[in-house]
Amino acid sequence: MILETFALGRRTRMAAWILLCTGAIAVVQGLATDPQGTWPILLIAGYYMTVLSLAGIVFIALQHLCGAAWSANMRRVAEAMMSALPVAAVLMLAIFFGRAWLYEAAHRTSSPSKAFYLSTPFFFGRMALFVALWTAFALVMRRASLRQDADGAPVHHQHLLRWSAAFIVTFALSFSLASFDWLMTLTRDWSSTIFAVYSFAGLLTGGVAAITLAVVLLVERGYLASVVNENHLHDLGKLLFAFSTFWAYIWVSQYLLIWYGNLPDETPYYLTRTSQAWIGLFLINLAVNWIVPFLVLMSRAAKRSTTVLKWVAIVILAGRWLDLYLAVMPEVFPAPRLGVVDLFIAAGYAAAFFLLVTRALAAAPLVPLNNPSFYESLAHQQ
Repeated sequence: MILETFALGRRTRMAAWILLCTGAIAVVQGLATDPQGTWPILLIAGYYMTVLSLAGIVFIALQHLCGAAWSANMRRVAEAMMSALPVAAVLMLAIFFGRAWLYEAAHRTSSPSKAFYLSTPFFFGRMALFVALWTAFALVMRRASLRQDADGAPVHHQHLLRWSAAFIVTFALSFSLASFDWLMTLTRDWSSTIFAVYSFAGLLTGGVAAITLAVVLLVERGYLASVVNENHLHDLGKLLFAFSTFWAYIWVSQYLLIWYGNLPDETPYYLTRTSQAWIGLFLINLAVNWIVPFLVLMSRAAKRSTTVLKWVAIVILAGRWLDLYLAVMPEVFPAPRLGVVDLFIAAGYAAAFFLLVTRALAAAPLVPLNNPSFYESLAHQQ
C-alpha cells in the first residue's frame, strides 16, 4: 500500500485566502459601522467553527470506544477537522469583546445566584476553561495518532483509547454547559432542560456531514479511492440519515413540550421564532435539516452515491448554519436580516476552517497504515 499524501491546488488555496482576507476586512468594517449586527454573526460563525472542530474529536473518540473498524481509513479527515480547534477557540474567546452587544440584557436577572453564574468573569472564565480542555485533547490525540504512524507501537492505540474515554466524559459535561452559556442565555430568563441534547444532536449531524463531504470530495479527486469503497460511503450515509432524524426528534420534543406546557418563562423563545417575521425560516430549518436528508437518503442506492451524499451533506451544513442563525438573531433583530458584510464574514470563517483542515490533511499520510483496524476497514463489506 502506497502512502497517500494530500496536496491542495494552488488556485484553490489562493481563492480560500482571498475569501479569508475579504472576511477579515468585513469583520473590521462591520464592527466599525454596525457592531450590534456584526457580533451576533461572529458568534454564529465562531460557534459553528468550534462545533465542527469538536465533531472531529467526538467522531474519533466514539469510533475508538465502540471498537468500530469500518472508519479507520477515513479517520484522518476527522483528525484534520479537530486540528482547527485551537484557532476556533481563539475566535470564540474574542466574543468577550462583544459581550455588551450579545449578553448584557439577557444576563440581567434578579436572582443573586444566577447573577453570579452569568457574571462576566465567571462566564468567560468557563469559556476559556472549556476551549482549553478541548484544545488539549485535540493536540494530545493528534500527537498519539501521528506517533502510531511513525512506529506502529500498540501502546499508542491504548493511549488513544484512554484519551477517548477521558474526552467523552469531559465533553459531555463541558459542552452541555457551553451550549447553555453561549446560546441559551441569549434569551433572557429562558431555559430548556433538553437544550444540551439539542445542541449535541446538531454537532453530530453537522460533523458527520462535514466528514462525509470531505471524504466524497477526496474520493472524487482520486484520494482514498483505494481504501474507501461504496460500503464505507453507505455507512456515512446511514449516519447522516440517523443523526438528522435524531436532531429532528429532539427539535420536535423541545418544541412540543414547551408548547404543551405553555409556561410564561418558556414560551417567549418560540413565540418570537414562530412570529410572522420568522415563521418562514423556522419551517425551512426543519426542512433542510431533516425532511430533505430523510427523503433523499431513504434508499440504499442514494447512500452509496457520491453525488447524492455530497449534495445532502452541503444541504445539511447550510441547515446547521440556519439553525444557529435562528438561535441567535431573533434575540437581536425583530426580523431576519443578512447583509453583504454578514455573508463575507461567514465566507471568511469557512475559508479559515477549510485552510486549517487542508493544511492538517497535507501534514500527514491520508491513510493511517499502522492503525490496528486498517486492514479490517480495507475489507469492509455489507
